[in-house]
Amino acid sequence: MTKRSFRRLLVTGGAGFIGSNFVRHFRKAHPRVQVVVVDNLTYAGVQMNLAALKKEVGFEFVKASVRNKKVLDEVASTVDAIVHIAAHTHVDRSLMSPVDFVDVNVVGTAVLCEAAVKHHHQVFLYVSTDEVYGEVLKGRSKEQDALAPRSPYSASKAAGEHVVRAFAQSFGLPTLITRGSNSYGPWQFPEKLIPLLITNAIADLPLPLYNDGSAVRDFLYVDDHCRAIDLVLHQAPSGETYNVGTGTETSGKQIAEEIVGLLRKPKTLIDFVADRPGHDYRYALDVSRINRLGWQAKVPLRQGLGRTVRWYLNNADWWKPLKARKYWEYYRRNYKPLAPEVR
Repeated sequence: MTKRSFRRLLVTGGAGFIGSNFVRHFRKAHPRVQVVVVDNLTYAGVQMNLAALKKEVGFEFVKASVRNKKVLDEVASTVDAIVHIAAHTHVDRSLMSPVDFVDVNVVGTAVLCEAAVKHHHQVFLYVSTDEVYGEVLKGRSKEQDALAPRSPYSASKAAGEHVVRAFAQSFGLPTLITRGSNSYGPWQFPEKLIPLLITNAIADLPLPLYNDGSAVRDFLYVDDHCRAIDLVLHQAPSGETYNVGTGTETSGKQIAEEIVGLLRKPKTLIDFVADRPGHDYRYALDVSRINRLGWQAKVPLRQGLGRTVRWYLNNADWWKPLKARKYWEYYRRNYKPLAPEVR
């Protein structure tokens, strides 16, 4: 079995949701390894996510875009490996600004790969998404299946995967890819489904679901996702790709009903809105490959939702400022009839 060790690790997007949770996990699991976070602190990258880490010895933060070749080259020259999480991630936003998603998610990935090749890194781990498979009406997606993305976001992530493989084949870059399902948990920007539903329910606002709420996803608690990335980083053979998920699917309507139940809110808050273009109604992963590597999800959905609801109840000072004017401007474009007036 492969067993890597690192002196200093670069994590891109480390002020975002998965990134900040991964950095916290990694620092706790590997306290002797120095960590450098690069994040451009766009709307979903929040400095508060890293506040406690900034006091630690062995942690460094660099504000920069992954497209900044000069800065990324300088940072890459000081590390052994890269975990590339930085990305524009929201499907709805990608429908509004598709070129921005391609610019960051594809060009940024190429910039990082080039730096990793130049500085002879041990490994480059690209954190991708199950959405690259496109809609899966039957069966479960396996790692060798063809990619068939249907949104600008998923297309940009699939393109990023192709860039990573091209650098592996053309320049000998040791690479790994993880395709995670829909992660949720603390510190998630409140435009994504679960924190959107939770924070709206807390404020007694409607809970918007596309069409009839029947689209299903594999919801993965973020701590489980971070453990998977860590395991793959240290133990997976170079060149491999791994699906990361629970292997079960839940509809948006079921999630909304569970959340209103946990918060003791009426089901009448659930409201159905017009469907979005190109909506994928089912993702489903075969996770046997990563199970064989030694990982499986530990947090059941009901337990994870309970933890997440409590976190948002106890951390309104984190999420309320994020749901400010610019947030509601975006919200109105997606859910016009439901958006409250913002003064």
